[in-house]
Amino acid sequence: MFSMQKARKTLIGDRVFYKAVLAIIIPVIIQNGISNFVNLLDNLMVGALGDAQMSGVSIANQLVFVFNLAVFGGLAGPGIFGAQFFGAGDIKGLRATFRIKILECIFLLAVAFVALLGFAKPLISLFLQGDGDAALAEEMLQCGHDYLMVVLFGLPAFALSQTYAGTLRETGETRVPMIASVVAVFTNAVFNYLLIFGKLGLPRLEVVGAALATVISRYVELLIVMVYTHRQHARYPFIEGAYRTLKVPAPLLRKVLRMGAPLLMNELLWSIGMSTLTAVYSLCGLVVVSALSITFTISNLFNSIYMSLGTAVSVMVGQALGAGDFEKAKADVWRLMFFGVMGAIAMGLLLFLSAPLIPRAYSGVTEDVRRTATTLLRVTACAMPLYSFAHCSYFTLRSGGKTVITFLFDCGYTWAVSVPLALLMVKVVHADIVVAYATVEFANIIKDILGYVFVKSGKWIQNLTQVTDNA
Repeated sequence: MFSMQKARKTLIGDRVFYKAVLAIIIPVIIQNGISNFVNLLDNLMVGALGDAQMSGVSIANQLVFVFNLAVFGGLAGPGIFGAQFFGAGDIKGLRATFRIKILECIFLLAVAFVALLGFAKPLISLFLQGDGDAALAEEMLQCGHDYLMVVLFGLPAFALSQTYAGTLRETGETRVPMIASVVAVFTNAVFNYLLIFGKLGLPRLEVVGAALATVISRYVELLIVMVYTHRQHARYPFIEGAYRTLKVPAPLLRKVLRMGAPLLMNELLWSIGMSTLTAVYSLCGLVVVSALSITFTISNLFNSIYMSLGTAVSVMVGQALGAGDFEKAKADVWRLMFFGVMGAIAMGLLLFLSAPLIPRAYSGVTEDVRRTATTLLRVTACAMPLYSFAHCSYFTLRSGGKTVITFLFDCGYTWAVSVPLALLMVKVVHADIVVAYATVEFANIIKDILGYVFVKSGKWIQNLTQVTDNA
């Protein structure tokens, strides 16, 4: 019989456990929280220009989001090995995974520039198929294109900074990536204000100014993590000689690519799936594009706690697996999941109560947009515990290298359930945006059940560090 005492032992850790968790997640929460808060300020500044500008920038960022997630997916495979190599004390292996990340970023950047430079306007137009003013849709298209053509130049800095920051996190160092991100987002906010509205004698560039601010902030973040890592090479010996060659041991490369390919495809196809959902929802009308932009920006601010648990799972569980301490890995997973769900419930309640207030700060949008955003935010708030459990399940499966299962669990669910369900609600049932959005979000209970089954099975538990010839 499952007693309360057993439940407490399974789901609640001791002081040492929470001290380790907080050491990892507090910098990440601060980083994500400040980043999302400044993103909200940026969204408000662009929103003050009008619906067309905010929607155009939001659509362009949907396309950049695909690249960003592809980078995260590409770095995830080497990152799994990196955390376990560090846990096993194998610095050569960690250095090799860093080099693999560099090579993957070069490839992803080449693909992104070809796709976004060659097909920007057709891709943006996919989000502008709903009912509404044709002139407004054309203005949204032009604003999105202008923004995208500038922000592209920040993609190399983003990819390289994530390479450094990810490797530092795999060693347990979350403070420096946090500082770099915080400085970057404040840089972004300051230059947004100066360049969007033309302050201190600078030209008023509106959406182009927002894009330039983003590019500047990306290079500031990169500079901080690079300088710190190379100056502290004695503390982070993986960086010594890292650029002497980009060659990596063939057995390790094959194993990383074999395991990492599903993660890359997962993040790529999942992000495309999320963008597809936005495009489907936009069929309910152009007003939905602006409402969703507000919803995503605000909800991200409240997601910081449970999102940070992904980093904790990757670091704590990955290092335990690399050290061969499988019992600790299993125990930590359930405690981290419980912690994440409780945090999501608390933040969801806060979001639900504040939902009617925050959209009123958007001075440049219509009342219809504010009203729709308020309702969508309340739906999101109620679904946050579902998101949290699925998020921790995903990172648990990933930390053990079960990347095919991870692919099916995340990307497979998006394309097999979420996208078809959205199309059904919008195109067949002709439901309004609130009903369609709520149906798709609460269907995440299916994903949670699958996550529980996968994690409970324990098949994700394995040590990946037994690879020879790490040079």
